[in-house]
Parts: sequence; structure tokens; C-alpha cells
Amino acid sequence: MKILKTLTLRGPNYWSIRRKKLIVMRLDLEDLAERPSNQIPGFYEGLVDILPSLVEHYCSPGHRGGFFERVKKGTYMGHIVEHVALELQELTKMPVGFGRTRETATPGIYNVVFEYVDEQAGRYAGRAAVRLCQSIIETGSYPLKELEQDLSDLKDLQANAALGPSTQTLVTEAEARNIPWMPLSARAMVQLGYGVNQKRIQATISDYSGILAVELACDKEATKTILLDAGVPVPRGTTIQFFEELESAIADVGGYPIVIKPLDANHGRGITIDVNSWEDAEEAYDLASKESKTRSVIVERFYKGSDHRLLVINGKLVAVAERVPASVVGDGQHTIEELIAITNEDPRRGEGHDNVLTKIKVDKTSLAILDKQGLRLETVLDKGEVAYLRATANLSTGGVPIDRTDEIHPQNLWMAERVSKIIGLDIMGIDVVTPDISKPLQEVDGVIVEVNAAPGFRMHVAPSQGLSRNVAAPVMDMLFPPDTPSRVPIVAITGTNGKTTTTRLTAHIYRQTGKVVGYTSTDGVYIGDYLVEKGDNTGPFSAAMILKDPTVEVAVLESARGGILRSGLAFDSCDVGIVLNVAADHLGLGDINTIEQMAQVKGVIAEVVHPDGHAVLNADDPLVAAMAEKVKGKVAYFSMNPDNEIIENHLRRDGLAAVYENGYLSILEGQFTLRIEEAVNIPMTMGGMAPFMIANALAACLAAFSQGVDIEDIRQGVRTFTASAEQTPGRMNLFNLGEHHALVDYAHNPAGYEAVGEFVKNWQGQRLGVVGGPGDRRDEDLVLLGQIAARVFDRIIVKEDDDKRGRDRGEAADLIIKGILSEKPQADYEAILDETEAINYGLDKVDKGGLVVVFPESVTRAISLIKQRESV
Repeated sequence: MKILKTLTLRGPNYWSIRRKKLIVMRLDLEDLAERPSNQIPGFYEGLVDILPSLVEHYCSPGHRGGFFERVKKGTYMGHIVEHVALELQELTKMPVGFGRTRETATPGIYNVVFEYVDEQAGRYAGRAAVRLCQSIIETGSYPLKELEQDLSDLKDLQANAALGPSTQTLVTEAEARNIPWMPLSARAMVQLGYGVNQKRIQATISDYSGILAVELACDKEATKTILLDAGVPVPRGTTIQFFEELESAIADVGGYPIVIKPLDANHGRGITIDVNSWEDAEEAYDLASKESKTRSVIVERFYKGSDHRLLVINGKLVAVAERVPASVVGDGQHTIEELIAITNEDPRRGEGHDNVLTKIKVDKTSLAILDKQGLRLETVLDKGEVAYLRATANLSTGGVPIDRTDEIHPQNLWMAERVSKIIGLDIMGIDVVTPDISKPLQEVDGVIVEVNAAPGFRMHVAPSQGLSRNVAAPVMDMLFPPDTPSRVPIVAITGTNGKTTTTRLTAHIYRQTGKVVGYTSTDGVYIGDYLVEKGDNTGPFSAAMILKDPTVEVAVLESARGGILRSGLAFDSCDVGIVLNVAADHLGLGDINTIEQMAQVKGVIAEVVHPDGHAVLNADDPLVAAMAEKVKGKVAYFSMNPDNEIIENHLRRDGLAAVYENGYLSILEGQFTLRIEEAVNIPMTMGGMAPFMIANALAACLAAFSQGVDIEDIRQGVRTFTASAEQTPGRMNLFNLGEHHALVDYAHNPAGYEAVGEFVKNWQGQRLGVVGGPGDRRDEDLVLLGQIAARVFDRIIVKEDDDKRGRDRGEAADLIIKGILSEKPQADYEAILDETEAINYGLDKVDKGGLVVVFPESVTRAISLIKQRESV
């Protein structure tokens, strides 16, 4: 077996709308193409032996063990690889379930599709599945150590890529509220929402976390001073920078016991509590000084009591947790070392932040803590006796949280909310030491020891004891109050031809409303009046650029076939999905071999329209009209024929449509008709002579109208939009060169040639075509281009693209010429393969009053050549 290609899909896609995270592995079975699993000696037994958990895969029989039944009876290796890739992820606690395997048009080559949680882990699982199956085929087994290494690698990949526990909590809450999110490429930031309505978080720091408040919270001494001035109980203490100051500092705080900690560290690093001797104080000072960036050390009086974390969000206390330092409880039988191992077997404990609790580590610090208690790792504790392994209660060092939210005294609650306003943090963790949180701090000598920006949520979401608190909900309430949008309107546009023109017109119409419009097209990425990135930008990366931009109020996204197949969509749903047409273009590429398969690709746009949105479908194209069956939102049709049966039936049900009737572009809803404008007054329709441009305009107007854009803004948009080289380069750009005209259009498939031909046939004068086609199209497509050219043009010049796309020089031109001659044996044609030479030749030879039509590879080059003559 050989992996030919691996794609990572990250959004709604050709294989599934709901499962957005899929690996597509193109697998060549080679000599296994004709050998199902039941013809491979020992394969079934080897697979059962190494992965017995596959018994849980039901597969097509629909019951436990169903997949193994398929393997025993005989199934092909692509199907087996799919299931193994899924199971390897399941064994590493990555829940996946969706898979699909389909043979391509090339016998023996399969697309193996399976779900992933982390994309790197998913790709690894695919490779590992092939290795495992190949090993069983060749040797009858797969070494256990190899499987263990695969699982270990998968765990590492997942851990390295996983969001932190606090971030994951917030993202999960956002998903529950249908708020879209996407990771940003720097500083572990996450964007919630789209465009102008977005908010950003970094762990539990949000857009509303002021830098003054964050800096203040990071300066423990300054925080204590501010709180002391406000009458808040804080530890008596002082800050020093030199060891020589330590002795007097201890005296200043009233002597032992004391706490020594770095001024600017976090997560409990460098803190030593309950220091009772000069020897311990020296050691604690060295530890704290090393952890402080400024070498500044805080010396405080030690207050007895339990460590509590109070979480305040948007000025309201939402959770309280008591944090118990890492410890073990004796049973009279096991040593402390054995008790630590038993404790670490708790499935809730993991490494770092990858689980709700952290494993207890034995190191110099824990050994020193045990020594202070007169204990060693070999000590057997009495039943119920507690041995502490950390002085501080941080979860990252193995601490255990207990929920105390319902026990806090009202005065302490009031104080916590007051402190959050004094410091000014929107999300704040307040660390309190008190013997009893249910009593006022002043009564029990309790103190606020510090405040924290970016407090962890893990202890509140998954306490070891007590209720779990949904602390992410108040964060979302703060960032997105009720009735506050998190999204911007998204209009997604696809089809074989007309996408770019429709995209630009739709964006132009929306700009009449005064909103900032971001749009993507084959020309580039545009925001407002400006080009952000030049080039073909019709894929998910470019769409994400628009959705990430904080100035964008409306997103209009051209969505081409290639991006949908390679990566899926960048958005989970859209407000309007326009499907213009489906024609035989790009067939044979990306394993899309039929026009019906191409319709399924384009139909992804219609399927992701959300229930309140509209799928704008071409009623004149049967493949597009049929997409209505899978639309979850509303359907709106457009048609060049007001008597179209689909339109008539739709209107009888009070549906929404746009039609070309009596020379007008009109909106119809039920029995209601609203005329937008006469086609002859719409520049892009070339005086009403370009039917396909009228169809594009109908789709754009209908999309805008369905979203509540005022009819006057729509009229103004179509009246002021022209198919010029400036507004729509390569889309019906007509140039007046004095004695003749030139037309540039990027049509590169039969449907595009036919559409342009509808306009060209109306030209009163010679019609000269400079024609060509991309080399990666099928032979029959290039022949058809020649046939259409012969029907449209009086004289033809056949050229070739600079990029031959795998063909020999002259091969594509020969196929086009074959088509010309099959349609018109006496056709006036000649071959000039160089595109520049061909265009110049055509412009030189066209008759007076004639029209030169150029179908270029390079739109920029063609326009430049024509404009040079325009200025002469």
C-alpha cells in the first residue's frame, strides 16, 4: 500500500456537512487491489490480536463485532485502514466515529476518510494504520512495542495541540451558544465571533481586561498596597531585593512564622510558607529570588488556615474553591511512595494541564516537605494520617479543589466583588487564607494574600468534591450580552461560471448601505475600498482572513470547488448561499469525475445555509434546483424565464424569487412583484445583450433583498456597477479601440464559452476569437471548446497557456483545432501558441467594426496589451 496524498478538512465539506474535521487519505492498494482480507492468510487473526477493541466497531451489520465480521468474510484494505485509524485515536481518548471509504475512478485507489480531533494526530493515525495493516499482511502481526509507541506519539501530539483547560471551557460554552471561534496565530489567542462582532481571549484574559489592571495584579506588592489603603485585610509584609535585608524584614513583619515568595512569579513557583527558622528563611529566600525576574522577594507574616480561590467575573463572585495541597492519606499498609503511585492512577490526573487534576511528582521540594513532617517515602502512614507533598495548594503541582461556593459568608462575597472593582479586572482570581470561609475574614484573622489575572477555571469546573460550576457562562454573558450578535452576515457564492462577477456585484450592493464589506474572489481579498491581498483567493484561508478582520461588517465570499475539496469551508454556516450553475468543468480533478459529483461539491454551500438564511438557487439549472431538497434554511430561486415551472410553484407557496421579465430584473414574492431596473440600464448586462450577466445580477439582487437590503440600495448598486477592467477584471471587459472593439473574459470551460457566445452573437461586425483552454481539462472538454468557438466566431486564433499543466506543447491546441474542424470543416483558423503574440495578431487583423474576443490565461497581460493600443 502507498499513501499518495493526505488532505486535512477543517470545515463543512464534500464528505460531510456536520463532521467538519476529516482526514482524506488517497491510498493506492497496489497488489492488494484484488485481494480482500479473507484472502490474506492470518490477517483476521493478527488484527484481532493487536486491536481487540475493534470489536466495538459495529460497521454495516449494525451490531457489536460487525466490523470483525466484515474482515472475516472479506473486505478491502482501504476500509480496514479507515477503522484502524479511528480506533488508534479512540485508544488515546480522542473521540471519533465518522469514517467513509470510496474507490476512485482509478481501480485500486481509494479515498479513505476518517474523523480527527487534532489534525496532526489524525494524519499520524492514518500513517500508523497503514503501517499496522501492512505489517500484519507481511508478518501476520504488529509488534506490541510499535503499537505502544504509536499510542504514545498520538497522546503527545494531542497534548501539544490541545487548548488549555480554561480556554477549552470557554470554547465549549461558546459552541453551546452557537458562537463561532477560531484560533489565532500568535500568543495562544482565540477569536470568538466574526468580523466587527468578534471578541478575543487568551486563556482567561479577555478584550475587557485592561492592561493597567493586569499589570497591577502581576505586581503583588503594589496590589497589597492598593488593597491596604482600601481597608482590605492583607498580610503584613515587605519587599526586599538583597539578602542582607532579610533579617530586618522578618523583624518588621513580627517574626516567625513567615512566608517568602517572589514578587512577580505565578502558579505557586518559588513560594515557601510557614518558615520558622533562619536556616529555612535563607533557603526560601534563594528559591524566591531565582524565580523573580526582578530578583525582588516578598516577606510576609504567615497566616494559618486553608487556601481558597474566589473567582469574580464582571464584578460578580461566581465560584469559590478550597485548594488542598498535594497529599496522600495513609491506610496502614502502603508506603508514602506507593500511595503517591496509587493516587496518580486516578484517571482524572494527567500531565500538566491535560486533565482535570495533575499527577503528584516526587522531587526535591516534595522530599523537603516530607522531611519537615518527619516523614520519608518509605514511611507507612497510619490509617487516616495525612502526608503533605507540597506547601502550596496549586492544582499544577497536584493540589485538589473542593467547591465552597455555597458556604462563603456574605461579607466575604461583598469584599471579593469590591476587590475586583478596586483592581479593575473583568476576570479575577482572589487568593484567600482563612480557617473558615463561612465567617468574615476579620473575625478569624483571614487575609487576601494576592489577586490573579488570567485565573484558571479547572478547579471550579471539575472540583474533586462539591458541585461543578459553569464559570464560562458569565464570561460569555459579559462578552456577548443577550441579543448581542457574535457573527456578521455571510454571503457565500459558488458555481462553475459567474462567481467573481456575482461576488463583486453583491459586495458593491452591500457597500451602498454604508457597511464595511470584506470579500474574496479570484482577483484578491478586498476590505472596504482596498485590496488586501492580490491573486486567486477563493479558498478557506482567504475567507478566514475576512472573518478575522475586526472592521468587516459584511462578508461576501467566493467559494470555489478547489478550496471545498482541499480544506472544506472556513465557516460553519452562512446567511445566504448562492449557487449559480453547475457545468462540466474541472472534471477528472480531485476525484470528481461526473457533473453530478461536481453538483455535490457546489451543493455544500446550499447545505450550510442556517435555518433563518436563504439558499439562492438557479431554477434554470436542474442540478442546482435539486439542491433545495437538502437546504435547511429557506430557498429563493432566480430564473431568466418568468414562466419557469419551479418558480411558479414556489411563488404559489409565497416563496421568494428573482426573474427576468419584460426586460426588467424583478423580485417576486407570492403575488407581489417589485421591479428593480430595466436590463438596458444595468451596465454589466452590456445593454441587455449578455444573458448570463443578467442571471448573475438576479442572483446578487435576490441575495441582498433576502437579507433586508433596501431596494433603493440594490437599484443604486446595479446601476453603478460596471464590468470594467477596474471593477471586474477578466469578466466581460469591453474596450473601444476606435475602429474596432476588444472583449476580455476569463471563460475557460464550455459553459463559459457558451455564455460569452450569447453576447458575441449579437455583435454587428466580424467576430474574431483568440481561444485556448487549460491543459488539465479532459480531451473531450478541449474538443468541445473548439466546437463552440467554431459556432461563435468568424475567425479563430488558437493559442496555448504558458502553464501546460502536464500536456506537451501544442497538444491542447491540437484538440481545440480538432473540435473546430469537426464543427466547421472550412473554418477560418490558425494556431499561434504564444498568448501575447496571438492577442497582438488578432488585434492587428480584425476588420474595421469588428470585435476581438480574448479568453486569456493571464487577464492582467491581456488587458495590458489592449490598453497599450487604447492609449495610442
